[in-house]
Amino acid sequence: MSTVTGRTRHYGSFYRLSDDPYQGSPSSPGPNILVYGNCQAEALRILLASSTLSPVRTMRIPPVFELEPSDLPFLRLAAADAQVLVAQPVGDGYRNLPLGTAQVAAMMPSGSAVIRWPVVRHAGLHPWQAIVRDPTDPSRNPPVVPYHDLRTLAGAKVGQDRHLVPPSSAAIMALDEESTAELRRRENRDCDVSVSDLFERPEPGDMKTINHPGNRILLELARRVQQAMGSSPDVTDPGRTLLGEVVTPLEASVADALGLPSPTREAWQISGRAVPASTIRQAQTRWYADHPAILEAGWDRYRATIELLGLS
Repeated sequence: MSTVTGRTRHYGSFYRLSDDPYQGSPSSPGPNILVYGNCQAEALRILLASSTLSPVRTMRIPPVFELEPSDLPFLRLAAADAQVLVAQPVGDGYRNLPLGTAQVAAMMPSGSAVIRWPVVRHAGLHPWQAIVRDPTDPSRNPPVVPYHDLRTLAGAKVGQDRHLVPPSSAAIMALDEESTAELRRRENRDCDVSVSDLFERPEPGDMKTINHPGNRILLELARRVQQAMGSSPDVTDPGRTLLGEVVTPLEASVADALGLPSPTREAWQISGRAVPASTIRQAQTRWYADHPAILEAGWDRYRATIELLGLS
């Protein structure tokens, strides 16, 4: 690579800036494992690399949604050197590139193993939180945090403050069960490893946002991946939150409905800073006025959830 940037330096092993791209214990190198997927993949890689009973060699690579055509030669090299692909299900031709899980597996040596694990997405702890893609620019996010609050969205649509609508415990429980069922459905269809059973008895920190699982979920996922590889499940908590850049506060009504301890904070945590929910709500309300297409897209996609929560 002729030009070294901050990004290529961060993923130096992937871009072959190291003579030994797969990193691990020299004394017990173990197999080369390519952990592939979204931002959850890097958290899983860190945990798998921490094993002492079943050491492996891993490589930090960009999340799949960041990969560009110029990255394909490096992805092929990474796959060619791997013995195990630990991947989330990615469809063939993702982003019009050969980035599908099956396509990456085909880049690997004959006889390589593939272990598929789920994209962990669960809205039970945050039933109002949603991801809405701009129809004209899917990379566009709302201000402050890259998540929408259906109360704010509905309020902008109907012209009334929907944060004042008292939540129904029955609706919260129904959405929690629906989210677990959807995760289980995707696991049964696409995966070799599952974690949906963990959400049958959730804990407050299980999801930092609807698509960023907490350490308890990630640790159990890593142990189950180890078992799927025929290894001893020995990964331990790293002593820090792996996916904690944005942390959504658990609301009291949700804790009550799901039988969880009362929450101790009301503010969001963003890069370690406390940000009041009102700050996000006000910024996004103004933003919807300037982006009516996103408002309509969110209203259409989440209409059933909006109605279930009594926000329409």
